[in-house]
Amino acid sequence: MPNRRNAIYVLLILTLLTGLFTGRALFFTLAYLFFGLLVLSFLWSWFSVRWITITRKTRARRAQVGRSLDEAFIVRNRSILPKLWLEVRDHSTLPGHRASHIVPIMGGRSSYRWYVETPCQVRGEFQLGPITIHSGDPFGLFLTPRRLAATSRVIVYPATIHINQFQLPVGLLSGGDAQRRRAHFITTNAAGVRDYAPGDSFNRIHWPSTARKDRLLVKEFDIDPLVDIWLFVDFSAGSLVEDPGLQRVGRTGTVIPTSSAIPPSTEEYGVVIAASLAQYFIESERALGFAAYTPYREVHQPERGNRQLTRILETLAVARSFSRYSLAQMLTLETPYFTRGTTLLIVTSSTDATWVTEAQILSRRGIRPMCVFVDPHSFGGAQPAEEIRGMLRLGKIPTISIRKNDDLGAALAQRPI
Repeated sequence: MPNRRNAIYVLLILTLLTGLFTGRALFFTLAYLFFGLLVLSFLWSWFSVRWITITRKTRARRAQVGRSLDEAFIVRNRSILPKLWLEVRDHSTLPGHRASHIVPIMGGRSSYRWYVETPCQVRGEFQLGPITIHSGDPFGLFLTPRRLAATSRVIVYPATIHINQFQLPVGLLSGGDAQRRRAHFITTNAAGVRDYAPGDSFNRIHWPSTARKDRLLVKEFDIDPLVDIWLFVDFSAGSLVEDPGLQRVGRTGTVIPTSSAIPPSTEEYGVVIAASLAQYFIESERALGFAAYTPYREVHQPERGNRQLTRILETLAVARSFSRYSLAQMLTLETPYFTRGTTLLIVTSSTDATWVTEAQILSRRGIRPMCVFVDPHSFGGAQPAEEIRGMLRLGKIPTISIRKNDDLGAALAQRPI
């Protein structure tokens, strides 16, 4: 387009100068023609991107690695003039999201739509938009852009793998006497019935008692005697080991995988393991807590239900191993808040022996530590993991070892050593 426009400029100048030197009206007429062509083309190009609206409909603002993000785009021409062509350029940061499109000729007061299905391959939080519209005149002299600055956010949860079973070692099985305190949620321990109060859920109504007493009666529950499980994930910078050739989103973002396998990074393995364990315990109706420095401190108090799982997955989606705290320092900072009898499940690849000492101290305080150890040596780490495994055995801390390219479902189902 610049070359064509420059050619018209040259012809305009030549005809104008020739007309001035020769005095012939033909050359002035040609100069006026070229000038009118430039003005008409510029105005046509400018009007081509006006009175255009784009509607972007995202089916869900949450997705998961391995699934798809679906979007629908609707372009509407609100003027009576036709649009010869439109180029819609999407500037979303979601990797692999190709929503840009060429819109063919549109009549006045018409619309055009297309659909985009993007496979999600990278966990994280991403921006959808902005959008830039480009169009031009039929002579190809001018190209006019128009920017639509509206944006939205989408979060992609990490992948999870199905776990058939996760064996807590003998002596670490959570349990205890029933606590005779009423719970505001449904547990497995029914304690009795009471009169219905406004706000009570209908699924708590005890229909046999209601029919017998001829008034609405609801069930009451005791607090579940099972103790809490805390999932503690290590995102310290010192424990990160990964393939140096990995590509990341924006250099410091999450890893961009090159295949369907988990990227060769202890960080990515730790995220998938933590997300899968969180899903397993929530589906087992256990009260699950979560703590990590991602690098900012993230603590979710023990709860049941999908809301807790959503919080944990959102945290893991953006987690990075940037924390300057070591695992031992994290445990020292957080474990004063854990109650006696808590099962503390640590996911780490750290070979620093000081955190094992800290875990032994917790064991003497009545907290029951267990470790899922992602072996950094299998990812190319310089330090072998035999020493840290030996210390875990001496400290009587049950451990499940995970190596690069292991089947995580089968590895997590094995009995801890």
